[in-house]
Amino acid sequence: MKLRPALQRSVQGLLTLLAWVFLLQEATAQPVKTDANLLRLRCPDTARAEFITTKGNFVVEIYRHWSPLGADRFYQLIRSGYYNNNLLFRVVQDYLVQTGVSEDKAKNIFWQGRNIKDEPVVGTNIEGTLCFSRGNPNTRKTSFFINLRDNLTYDTMNIAGVKGFVPFARITSGLDIAKSFFSDYGNDTLRSADTIYFKGNAWMVKKFPGLDLIREVRIVQ
Repeated sequence: MKLRPALQRSVQGLLTLLAWVFLLQEATAQPVKTDANLLRLRCPDTARAEFITTKGNFVVEIYRHWSPLGADRFYQLIRSGYYNNNLLFRVVQDYLVQTGVSEDKAKNIFWQGRNIKDEPVVGTNIEGTLCFSRGNPNTRKTSFFINLRDNLTYDTMNIAGVKGFVPFARITSGLDIAKSFFSDYGNDTLRSADTIYFKGNAWMVKKFPGLDLIREVRIVQ
């Protein structure tokens, strides 16, 4: 059966569009090399990322207008595969989840000293939002936490002269997964987390059996 010219053009146009969508998804899924070019990547105004974990999957939406530097850094880390095989090393029930310490020595060497500058709080620390961890001024780098409840005091909390923790994303699907991570250790794991840089996940899991893991994070839009 022969298609009419107009219908044939429509079908061809649709196939071309689908091909471009497929190629875009493939390009986005490919890890980007961890080198200076990675720092040039800019997060779209809004982007979605899927976290694949030992407890299931959840999706976050990144909002660049909340935190341009934070969104760009998070996007760069995801695109380079930094968060793949990261332990969810700090889980305090009904409070927060913290992760973002990799056992990949080469990637850690690259990010060493590449902190991002502090920004004003635009979003608010409501349930499901993500913020980079920090201590002293301008120390946001790779580690981040997920608010498991409304932690509104984090909007204005003053630490080392810097006001607030800056949200850059929020879980839009699968918050129940984030709330289900193994939490028996609470804050007891915090002091040991940096040792992952030197001794790896196996050392941490031996010391704290049962910790959940981020298997992979990927940009899905």
